[in-house]
Amino acid sequence: MGTWRDQILSEFTPQVARLTLVADPDGLLLEEGLLAGIRERGFELIPFEDPIVFRYAYESKFRSRWDRGEETDLVVVLRSASHDLDALPYDLLQAGRKLSFSLSDLFPNLSYPVVAALDRGYLDALYEAQMRHAPGQLGDNATKEFVLRHVFEIAPELIKEPKDLLRVLLRRHYRNMSIPAILDEHFLKILRHKALFEDWPLEAIIPNAQAFFAFLQERWPVFLDSLAMPKDDAVQEDAANYGFAFPGPRLLPFDHPDVRIYLDNLFLEGLLQPVAHEQSHALAKTWVAYGIKVSPGEHRRRRMVGLLDAIEKTIPTVEARHGEWLHFAYRWAELVALALEPDTTLPEEYQERFQTLRSRIDSALTGWVVKRYASLITLPPVPPVMVHHIPRFLARSLADEPGSKIAFLLVDGLALDQWIALRDVLREQDSTLRFRENAIFAWIPTITSVSRQAAFAGKPPIYFPTSIHTTDKEPALWTQFWVDQGLNANEVAYAKGLGDGDLSELSERLSQPKLRVVGLIIDKVDRIMHGMELGAAGMHNQVRQWARQGFMRDLLGLLQTQGFQVYLASDHGNIEASGIGKPLEGAVADLRGERVRVYSDPRLRAQIKARFPESLEWPPVGLPADYLALIAPPGAAFVPKGKTLVGHGGISVEELLVPLVQIDRRDR
Repeated sequence: MGTWRDQILSEFTPQVARLTLVADPDGLLLEEGLLAGIRERGFELIPFEDPIVFRYAYESKFRSRWDRGEETDLVVVLRSASHDLDALPYDLLQAGRKLSFSLSDLFPNLSYPVVAALDRGYLDALYEAQMRHAPGQLGDNATKEFVLRHVFEIAPELIKEPKDLLRVLLRRHYRNMSIPAILDEHFLKILRHKALFEDWPLEAIIPNAQAFFAFLQERWPVFLDSLAMPKDDAVQEDAANYGFAFPGPRLLPFDHPDVRIYLDNLFLEGLLQPVAHEQSHALAKTWVAYGIKVSPGEHRRRRMVGLLDAIEKTIPTVEARHGEWLHFAYRWAELVALALEPDTTLPEEYQERFQTLRSRIDSALTGWVVKRYASLITLPPVPPVMVHHIPRFLARSLADEPGSKIAFLLVDGLALDQWIALRDVLREQDSTLRFRENAIFAWIPTITSVSRQAAFAGKPPIYFPTSIHTTDKEPALWTQFWVDQGLNANEVAYAKGLGDGDLSELSERLSQPKLRVVGLIIDKVDRIMHGMELGAAGMHNQVRQWARQGFMRDLLGLLQTQGFQVYLASDHGNIEASGIGKPLEGAVADLRGERVRVYSDPRLRAQIKARFPESLEWPPVGLPADYLALIAPPGAAFVPKGKTLVGHGGISVEELLVPLVQIDRRDR
């Protein structure tokens, strides 16, 4: 059975026409599998959104090559709701072959609005279901039920008991399925119409993973009581004694096999927290052991063993979708954060497993990045996948809530595992804080002037070639982005150099009544990193100490008091690395970093590559054509042999996958 991509890919035969123009009103060419397939056929893609931005990329990357006689196939994709290509410049229309693709061509019998709402990653399952079941013409509701059943494995008529609903929601939220609101609303309507689960907070726990896990967390102590005490006594306890924030049943069937199968992973990965119990000694010998609070040392050992087992089985392959790496990165970061907790000495057997696992992950990520990373750049900005998507994602949030205000906090150099350490301290300091956590990709090379600048400019580095070696234009790029979105310059603010000291000056700036958007750079972690001589463990220790000083807690409190929606991210992470020798290229390298060197001359880069054959010549993907990076091998740095440091610039989970977190409070 073919896939929906085959129909489209059959139109892309190399050397038929050097310029192909595509009307893509449904964003089909944004799907990463299709993008990869087109690139594998030798085509390069460039979106047409902003005429000025497009013209710069078109003339500098393609027209100049054609003028030199080079053969390259280019696809220009029109981002528009229309099938009409007339919005493209006249010279392109005269020279290019014209194509058009749409969802209605691929799924002629299904309701277009329902199919259009789906993440394009789910089209494989939908296409397969369409071919297998051959439905006739379906209306809106029938299409919704077809999609729920065959794409998300949700059959509403089979959900009759709490275990059925919990199984569906556990599968959905643990796998981080992106189910569109139009389907959630239909599912909810069916459950309410059948008068099922009347006292359950369905409106909260069906669409929202954080609310669902909080709901489970509240009920976990009740379940433990039911195991430890005579059932009649436990069930008769009043809900008020447990301090429930969510309405609903007091006792959930955590012991049903369909539910229980998820529980160990939820506790191991920190989605649920173990609780203390007066009969913990007895309960810790049963299947609920991961959900019982024991001594910190034993808790850490259990989680580490469980995470090692889970991670060894789930390393994404070279064909994985980007979402698998984003999900995996959090699991790995939890393990790294555990391993680097203060006063932790890993037993030798765990140390060996940990290092072996790291090597396998580094190898898998490098292989995946070489094949797939270029496809990420043109993905849609919502949900954000790369750091340059963040401003557009924030702009969408601002537009969805007229009159709202947004604060974007960029913690320079904060690795995902260090975010977990920071998050845990913030939770200790303020239990009302809520974190909606995701991960995104930084830019390669993972350095500040490339990745942080892209995060504030809202566009790939190829569009700011004159400032790619500095961050001096960052405030102007940040302001220009928001002016392009319709704000006035006096509604936008930017500040950097934060992380210590008094917040009174910042408080005064934030109180400006016209302010709508503020970008703040907290560079304390980056400063810690560049002076760090105690390795990754020292980094974690310093980040925890800094967090306990309260600057981030106070900053979050200030922003939320001023009415800002708060989003936190990083531009790159960092990793401990050992020296493999220092290239002696003199002053001819544009950047002489510890994990990456950058050259403008390919011959010079090749000479240094010959000296360090394990290093990676990174193509200028999304970068200016003369920005030629040489990436140090995993765990290595271009410094004298025998020297160990904490640095960044390369390709590792710690450097490349960074946090993107929405932070609010329960009482909002």
